[in-house]
Amino acid sequence: QVQLVESGGGLVQPVGSLRLSCAASGNIHRINDMGWYRQVLGEQRELVATITSGGSTKYADSVHGRFTISRDNVKNTVYVQMNSLKPEDTAVYYCNARVVVARTFYEYPFWGQGAQVTVSS
Repeated sequence: QVQLVESGGGLVQPVGSLRLSCAASGNIHRINDMGWYRQVLGEQRELVATITSGGSTKYADSVHGRFTISRDNVKNTVYVQMNSLKPEDTAVYYCNARVVVARTFYEYPFWGQGAQVTVSS
C-alpha cells in the first residue's frame, strides 16, 4: 500500500554531519505527522524528532540543537540533518509516517526499512 524508502546512512567521524532522507510512495491520500526514530541493538526504539504537516517540530533532548528535521510535502519526503554527531548517536534510524491511505480515509503508521548510522573515529 505505502512504502517508505530511506537513504543517506553510513559511517561518519565524531563532530561530523550526515543527512537522512525518507521518501513515501503508494496509495497516499495525505501524510500527517512524519518522524525519525532510532534503535540500538537490544534497546527500545526511541524518538529522535517529529514534524507535523504544518511544519511544527519536536526533538528529543539528546539531539536538540544538533539535529534538524524538515519535510517536502510535494515530494512526500522527510529529512533529518544531523550535525555535531557523537558516538552515542550510533544506531539504526527509522523514519515513520502517519498516512491517510487513499480510498480508506483511515490513518495508519508506516515505517522505513532502517538506515545504519555509525559515528566512530
